[in-house]
Amino acid sequence: MPSRLRLYLRKHQKYAPIIFFICGFLWDSLTLGRIDRLYDRLVLATHLSSLTLCLYLFNLSGDGRWKETFFEAYEEYLPLAIQFFLGGLCSAYVIYFSRSVSLTKTLSFFVILVILLFANELLKKRISNKYLQFSAYFFVNFTFFTFFLPVLVKTMNTFIFLVSGVISLTITIWLINFIYEKSPSTRKEMHRGKMLGIIAGIYLMINTFYFFNLIPPVPLALEQGLVAYKIEKAGSSYSVTYHREPWYNIWDSYNTTHAYTEKSDVYVFTSIFAPTELSKKVAHRWKWFNPNTEEWKVTDRIEYDITGGRDGGFRGYTYKSGVIEGHWEVDVITGNNQIIGVVNFEIELVDSTYKSSVVTEMF
Repeated sequence: MPSRLRLYLRKHQKYAPIIFFICGFLWDSLTLGRIDRLYDRLVLATHLSSLTLCLYLFNLSGDGRWKETFFEAYEEYLPLAIQFFLGGLCSAYVIYFSRSVSLTKTLSFFVILVILLFANELLKKRISNKYLQFSAYFFVNFTFFTFFLPVLVKTMNTFIFLVSGVISLTITIWLINFIYEKSPSTRKEMHRGKMLGIIAGIYLMINTFYFFNLIPPVPLALEQGLVAYKIEKAGSSYSVTYHREPWYNIWDSYNTTHAYTEKSDVYVFTSIFAPTELSKKVAHRWKWFNPNTEEWKVTDRIEYDITGGRDGGFRGYTYKSGVIEGHWEVDVITGNNQIIGVVNFEIELVDSTYKSSVVTEMF
């Protein structure tokens, strides 16, 4: 007799994909926190391994390969399992990317992740589409290794990114060829050359995003970024004085209009998450918007080294004197100009009698 779970799923099959989607997302939201934590790495590795196995089992089920075997009783659950693990991986990446306070420069890649996350709900009726299956698999596979490999080797650079791409490309092509050779039904439904062409296209797209700085330099993330009036080192903490917005302003935690008096300094404070033992050179690139040319002008680039491991991120700051009134941006970048985040603010010149409501907070 069918189990209670099978009866329940058949009765509510219309809502089952949504339930599995929500479960996968909530599970990751509640349990994942740091990509360098052993638990997080094990969860993501288990999701990817399980997704690989489920794709293999599902694609061979159309050939009756699992008749009279242990897997036969669970064949109808395979599409839901694929949804769960694919949704789990996508939601984990969305969680890690969204930790950054600024996605302005890398929004396009983040949007792709969000679209893939929510599109996963619709995969129940499309799951038999081999091209969709393996395209989504390669995308999450590639993204996994861009997170996982830098954490494993304690360094991140262009070479590590390229190696991540080669590893994920090799695994995906091997899986496609393995299933293609084993499954006559797959050979009927999918043209191998077309599938490999799609995978190559996705590979080139992700690499293009990377070299045009449209992908955040994972696993680094800008956790805090604000413009301040004064910053002092106090023991192991930083005393930061800045203008904080009222509690009911949910969009900005601090005022992006900075009241500036002549001969004073403008500070930018940032906190950057980096995995344990990962060291990296970063920089604050100060830019002023020239209203006459309508272009951003780089005024300063100030570098410093960070070391990962702290829960609140590696804290640092730079400052500048004699600034010009107008719109400013401070790009928080890696040594090879990958954008971790952006701090936007506007300088407003005031006289020495101006009184500003400020707070001093320890970070």
